[in-house]
Amino acid sequence: MLGADLEWFTTLAETENVSAAADRLHLAQPTLSRMLARLEQRLGAPLFDRHGKRIRLNEYGRLYYEHARRARAELHAGEQALADRINPAKGVVRLSFLHSFGGRLAPRLIAEFRRGAGRVDFRLHQGAAEVITRQVLDGEADLALVSPRPGEPGLGWRTLLNQPLVLAVPADHRLAGQRQTRIGELADAEFITMHPGFGMRRIFDELCAAAGVRPRIAFEAGDLVTVRGLVAAGLGVALVPEDEPIPPDLAVVPLADAGASRDVGLIWSATATPSEAVRRFREFAVDRAARRHPR
Repeated sequence: MLGADLEWFTTLAETENVSAAADRLHLAQPTLSRMLARLEQRLGAPLFDRHGKRIRLNEYGRLYYEHARRARAELHAGEQALADRINPAKGVVRLSFLHSFGGRLAPRLIAEFRRGAGRVDFRLHQGAAEVITRQVLDGEADLALVSPRPGEPGLGWRTLLNQPLVLAVPADHRLAGQRQTRIGELADAEFITMHPGFGMRRIFDELCAAAGVRPRIAFEAGDLVTVRGLVAAGLGVALVPEDEPIPPDLAVVPLADAGASRDVGLIWSATATPSEAVRRFREFAVDRAARRHPR
């Protein structure tokens, strides 16, 4: 498959919707349908199951998609390597990060780096820890800011900082103003948490398990802004990083539990060869962390 073929097929496989894929690719739907028919004829197998206007990858399609996705990532990496060789002063860094790092950490890293790095462009993506970790492993992102450290093999990791966790409660909550508390003392509390797959949810689950608590989860959210909003509305309590902005209608209580913190770090594929721009940004982030948070 040529580069264009990889793009349209992987887009169609990821959307499983001919209309949506055609719009994204700026193609007419009949054109995209004919392209798919020719590919299936050449391969000798259907790649999608049809259900009226809906399509879904079948076992042949899923197998082919995994190879096509890796080929697309390799092709993009080759294009970037060539661009770096032609013009070393200009590069692209594909950086993914958790939503909670979009307010300060990621923007500050990029801004400080670009002041001394010249014409380096960034392509940004935000998502859950599991999603952006998979992007790095699949070659769809060069680097990612995550927390906690992923357990998947094949990743490089450097800790950038450690954030203590606190319990966020409504300002009129009985615990507001208390010097500290423990997860074990909150067995009757209703918690507001991130969805499964997010780093903060993993830490929350691990802390509850260590304390022998089966938490009562009232709400799940996809970002810490929503979590704090639900707490402020009196709908429960939540674990949040200490240095996140706290609205005036919230109070925070330090946690005395061992491990009540999160390591924030940078990950990359241990097998991929980074471009010059990616290597320089990675080294900058690690050196910056060493200066600001010496061990």
